[in-house]
Amino acid sequence: MEGDKIMKKKQVLVVDDEQHIIELIQFNLESNNFNVLVCENGEDALILANKEPPDVIILDLMLTGINGLEVCKKLRNGEATKKIPIIMLTAKGEETDKVLGLELGADDYLTKPFSIRELLARVKALLRRYEDIVDEPANLIKVQDIIIDTDKHEVMKNEKYIDLTLKEFELLKILAENRGKVLSRNSLLDKVWGYDYFGETRTVDVHIRHLRKKIEDDDGNPVCIETIRGIGYKMK
Repeated sequence: MEGDKIMKKKQVLVVDDEQHIIELIQFNLESNNFNVLVCENGEDALILANKEPPDVIILDLMLTGINGLEVCKKLRNGEATKKIPIIMLTAKGEETDKVLGLELGADDYLTKPFSIRELLARVKALLRRYEDIVDEPANLIKVQDIIIDTDKHEVMKNEKYIDLTLKEFELLKILAENRGKVLSRNSLLDKVWGYDYFGETRTVDVHIRHLRKKIEDDDGNPVCIETIRGIGYKMK
């Protein structure tokens, strides 16, 4: 029923060891009609995420015990949690951790201090993109020896499944749909991340690099994603 759709709220897991940040995020998410689960350490985050998988996880990197990077890695390796969108929260200047987090499978990141309005926009954008993929009609896209199933959200290469994160899948799909066309980094940010977020192109570069590692040939043959210097990428 239509009323059932309205009543159903998306669930967000917030993981941070700073109580005032948890309270700030929780209040604003709940004010925007989200259900919110909270915890202050990595161990509890993994238990909660596996027991009751949320729609989105907001994950601080600097946690006591298991840090956010290790939590992210474990989530991506877990069958029940590997496709949950993850937004990382990082302290200013942790550039290495940002890149490593993206390579471990995080979908996006925000640097503290952050705008709560921007965080809400990122959460909503990730949910929209995920729902768009789930609702797409059955379709297969073939590029060389890679087959992209947009209905099942699966990718195969030489009859073997390739495990991709949500953002890696979206990047591959968009590049394949626009095969031969050059797509700028800003365009990919807008199309894949779902909001006007210009200026921080490192996010795209890291995801492309990680995607290439997963789809390239073992014998060293050239990868089908080509870098266009100073502009962006295209699929051959």
